Amino acid sequence: MTSSAIAVSGLRKAYGDKVVLDGIGFDVPAGTVFSLLGPNGAGKTTTVNVLTTLMKADGGTARVAGHDLDTEAKAVRAAIGVTGQFAAVDDLLTGRENLQLMVDLQRGAAGPRVVAELLERFDLVDSADQAASTYSGGMRRKLDLAMTLVGRPRVIFLDEPTTGLDPRSRRALWAIIRDLVADGVTIFLTTQYLEEADRLADRIAVLDQGRVVAQGTPDELKRRIPGTHVRLRFTTADELGAAARLFADATRDDEALTLRVPSDGGTKSLRTLLDRLDGQSLAAAEFSVHTPDLDDVFLALTGHTSEAVK
Repeated sequence: MTSSAIAVSGLRKAYGDKVVLDGIGFDVPAGTVFSLLGPNGAGKTTTVNVLTTLMKADGGTARVAGHDLDTEAKAVRAAIGVTGQFAAVDDLLTGRENLQLMVDLQRGAAGPRVVAELLERFDLVDSADQAASTYSGGMRRKLDLAMTLVGRPRVIFLDEPTTGLDPRSRRALWAIIRDLVADGVTIFLTTQYLEEADRLADRIAVLDQGRVVAQGTPDELKRRIPGTHVRLRFTTADELGAAARLFADATRDDEALTLRVPSDGGTKSLRTLLDRLDGQSLAAAEFSVHTPDLDDVFLALTGHTSEAVK
């Protein structure tokens, strides 16, 4: 059984009369990616600040890396790493010097060997002795994450780590995140890109007005939203018409010769659909299942478009 890297129950935080976190709870298994999504003002930043010991909650309990947030804050800080939207690197130092600075601050990390390993891992060897001020946005973000890894954290909080990066740099960072998880590191991710959460997260929690309104795997969340359907394309109008008569709730497109049949996407319903076609000696030229994406989920759960995440 996978142990919990983060366990939160009934977490509350308010500023005067404004309730920011209203008793939220979730569990993050070790060695997984957990993504917290929500519109602006939902409480994402407050959650991260509480879990990284930067802010005290008003109530509830939380354990991070096996340590109680209230009574073992120092142990929590020793077990985590935090990388924000803006890379926390020193522009006056080289990439190598930035890493060495973190090694020196750790007091006991195996100096040059750790620096060399991280430069290699993050593909920064060729630029290691250049000032960080010359680095691209993607290189700065990689250096920032490499600096976070100097202390070998078991849990890493990534707060919008790919904001502003070009698609190539974003994909490179995704690959690094997957490698970290493969090594057993737990990632707590906030992101403004729902595609990023869909691709990386093992589980997602949607936060709205201080409450967790839904959580589950990306596929589980998408299955909760109406709109899943089977798309069938036929080669002739006669075949399309015959198929349309079989499914009263279907939507047809005569120009594209396609039929859109509402479905839950499960194997049982798909088998029933195909058996009905076969019973009439009908065969579709193309067959595909379409499900709502996380944008649809986000809109349905929060009443906001994904732009509100930003």
